[in-house]
Amino acid sequence: MSVSDRDPVTPSAWAVERFGRHAGALTAEVPLRLAKAHAKAHAAHRAAGLKKRSPYGAALAEAVREGLADAARELGEPVRDVRGYEYAVINDHALFPFKYANRPRPLIHARLPANASPTRRRLFHAHGPQAQDGLFDVDDDLATEEYLGLRETFEELGRSTKLVCVFFTADAENGIHVIHWGEARLEPDRTFTWLHKEQLPVAPVPLE
Repeated sequence: MSVSDRDPVTPSAWAVERFGRHAGALTAEVPLRLAKAHAKAHAAHRAAGLKKRSPYGAALAEAVREGLADAARELGEPVRDVRGYEYAVINDHALFPFKYANRPRPLIHARLPANASPTRRRLFHAHGPQAQDGLFDVDDDLATEEYLGLRETFEELGRSTKLVCVFFTADAENGIHVIHWGEARLEPDRTFTWLHKEQLPVAPVPLE
């Protein structure tokens, strides 16, 4: 069953403003895609048979990105490739999924890991709430490596694209605990300041 075949839920005014006619479908679909991603990651976890260094976290992150990208395609919306990672872009808003804890924790504790890739930081700097409408043109001999990387990310995701964060907690045995989405600014200490946030329901895990 495709996204368009499912009954949409009543979206918030914020969701309608960001996602337009797809707001209801996405409000229902994001929890379903996360539940399906957990099922795939849990299967990988069980197949590995490891108590430590479980593949669950990496498998979940990839499955969530793929699931949201597939949802965008089914809605007829674009999927952008940024350094090998696909991001769903609906109505010029890119979904940025992030598991911020392995156990249920308040959103205030969300923090980008110290070893997070420069691309993740650039996504927030170029497309987050504090981002400018455009980057200044700089002569090539004056542009720093950081600026060039920022401009590259800016072009890959689309000049007018803004980030919508999909933050959640999960673990291999209990699945998805909580889901939040909204708009957040990445601070220098790697914490987040939320300009808007909403909690989405958690969908049941599909039978394997």
